[in-house]
Amino acid sequence: MAHTFPELKSKPLAALCKALNIDMHVHHEVKGVDKTAIKIKIGEWQKKRDEALVAKDRGKLKVALNHIHHFKHQLRKAMV
Repeated sequence: MAHTFPELKSKPLAALCKALNIDMHVHHEVKGVDKTAIKIKIGEWQKKRDEALVAKDRGKLKVALNHIHHFKHQLRKAMV
């Protein structure tokens, strides 16, 4: 029976952030690339990955995984 108590965690975290002069919550945004286009490409390659898994084609699977990795890396690199 695991309970999470966010109100208990938020007070020490807020105090720590205040003491270290750190922003409490930072939102990352993607700058310089078209995020939706990249996510569409990732989705297409994920479909190809699933097809390769069903077909047990290791070559196509590796190509698909490399493309997915490349696009996700591109998104993470563009985050500010």
